[in-house]
Amino acid sequence: MIDVQSFCECLKENGFDFFAGVPDSLLSGFCACAGEIFGKRFIISANEGNAVGLAAGHYLAEGRAAVVFMQNSGIGNAVNPLLSLADKYVYNIPMLLIVGWRGEPKVKDEPQHIAQGRLTRELFNVMGIENIVLDDNYRETVSYCAETVGQGKRIALIVRKNTFSPYEYNAFKSDFSMTREQALEIITGSIGERDIVVSTTGKTSRELYELRERSGSGHGRDFLTVGSMGHASSIAAGLSLSTDRDVYCIDGDGAFLMHMGASAVNADISGDNYKYIIINNGSHESVGGQPTVGFKMCAEEVLRGCGFKNVFRAESVDELRSIIGKMRSVGKSAAVVYVKQGSRNDLGRPVMTPIENRNALMEELSNESVDL
Repeated sequence: MIDVQSFCECLKENGFDFFAGVPDSLLSGFCACAGEIFGKRFIISANEGNAVGLAAGHYLAEGRAAVVFMQNSGIGNAVNPLLSLADKYVYNIPMLLIVGWRGEPKVKDEPQHIAQGRLTRELFNVMGIENIVLDDNYRETVSYCAETVGQGKRIALIVRKNTFSPYEYNAFKSDFSMTREQALEIITGSIGERDIVVSTTGKTSRELYELRERSGSGHGRDFLTVGSMGHASSIAAGLSLSTDRDVYCIDGDGAFLMHMGASAVNADISGDNYKYIIINNGSHESVGGQPTVGFKMCAEEVLRGCGFKNVFRAESVDELRSIIGKMRSVGKSAAVVYVKQGSRNDLGRPVMTPIENRNALMEELSNESVDL
């Protein structure tokens, strides 16, 4: 196991002092330590492609390569700028990528990570990006990476589970009283019995699954978006066009920010039965609690600007109950629900497989049709 503080100091000694990316559970210790050491030069971006852009801007200004960090699930978001911006045949922008290897072959992981894990190194090979699995010889490896980017190249360090030592992270605390699980319980208990729920990746879907288990209401009306961060809203919008039931998307602030442009399209094309709810805790809680800009922006005004005419805000249990009632009556609408960070220590994971989840929802909807 690599001492994460020594690793960060090693990066600094080799000239790496600008970081941009999206947090990952395998990189949680690294993110916590690097954020503390590098301060404002450690940036949590909206998505991984944005991080590549930030790294390019840094290189253009200072002539030195930046570090882009991500979970391997985010490689897809980074492919376009890596190939059409940073590639040697375009602008030739050097950078060091640090990538958490979820779904590593022969290592037990969640189903949404398996395909990505199997293809991670192959994807970098196809893009012509040298990649090395990080191990205890990290000092020599980081030195080699510094030499490589100094030659104008891109190189990736692949980080296995338990590579880095833990690092105590003092996550910021908000003043909101409601938890995400409380919010989910109120939402699911206040919507109609036939309504469909599409939940975002991370702890939101895990908590929704357990709420349904406890209530005995079944899972046939839920779609748990366990992967594909930032796309739950579009899944729900697509669903809304082909059912007369109300479709509630329960999103997170990190997922909303990752593909925020989708909200403008979804507000325009979705049916009046589309209800979009952001549960905003200001953090990437599922992967370590690193902050988003969720508390630094006015998501309600963004949603209005995207075309939602009915936009609500809730900070308390009573306010949330009230706005769910309003959302049921006004047609297409959106809401931002502010909650504090944290979840139960014994929070489990869905037992049903993604295919079983898909089939249950499709069976629930199989007898319905909408005139398009």
